[in-house]
Amino acid sequence: MKLFYNAMGALCVVLGIIGIFLPLLPTTPFLLLASWCFARGSDRLHRWLLSHRVFGNYLRNFEAGRGIPLRAKIVATVLLWGSLLMAMGRFDSPVVPAMLVLVGSCVSIYMWRFLPTLRVERS
Repeated sequence: MKLFYNAMGALCVVLGIIGIFLPLLPTTPFLLLASWCFARGSDRLHRWLLSHRVFGNYLRNFEAGRGIPLRAKIVATVLLWGSLLMAMGRFDSPVVPAMLVLVGSCVSIYMWRFLPTLRVERS
């Protein structure tokens, strides 16, 4: 079972990294899923992901329940809706754009209503 969790975690890390560059492929959910998988499959891989110089601080704050920074929420919202609007323009049928609006709305509501905002202390 540990091999399965580690393989799924590695796949999620790869998909998360690809998601940085491709619109409509989310980065954060894949990295959170990778962290969850590694926590069950390998302490070493979980520590590696949590200590990663780019993703580590973000994941540690999320796992500790502190949330994500306001700036990250703003950037995620702008990128989400920007990519959704670009995708909506590619369909003639109103069904797919309506589904994209529904998905985008649910993600936005979750992020702004239920996901804590990390308060960054300025010195």
